[in-house]
Amino acid sequence: MRTPGLMELCASIEGTSISNWIQSDSGWFVPAVQSIHILSISAILIGSAMINLRILGIASSDHSLYFVFRRFSPIILMSLVLLLLSGVLMIIGEPARSLANSAFQFKMLCLIGALIILWFVSKGLSRDEQYWQRSASRTANSKALAIISMILWVSIVFAGRWIAYV
Repeated sequence: MRTPGLMELCASIEGTSISNWIQSDSGWFVPAVQSIHILSISAILIGSAMINLRILGIASSDHSLYFVFRRFSPIILMSLVLLLLSGVLMIIGEPARSLANSAFQFKMLCLIGALIILWFVSKGLSRDEQYWQRSASRTANSKALAIISMILWVSIVFAGRWIAYV
């Protein structure tokens, strides 16, 4: 969605000194930031997949969901910080390519949804380590959330790649 206000924002970001520096970079900065971004999303995707596969009973069934969540959540959180920082730098470098791009906007909506699900699962586990296993309805809900989460994370990856083509 390219609105006049959004295009004005992009133009003002593009006029900043940091944006000009990123755009005129000698060739090492942008690939380095993109590599950090890709590695961060990979770490988040793997950590989230392990949690979701545990919820579905496909992986790590010898460990509790609480254990698996506690094991992978620090990796996810650290990677989210790196993902945010690298993403902001890429946006500053080419704001119109990102902010005004429908694939980017879709990616951000999916990211918000995936993070809400992760927070929701975390909230239940912080109340009670067995929260999602206490009843059949909670177990069914957690499995539905896990499937939706996996769809969202895969959509984030595809939308991220699609940004270059839209």
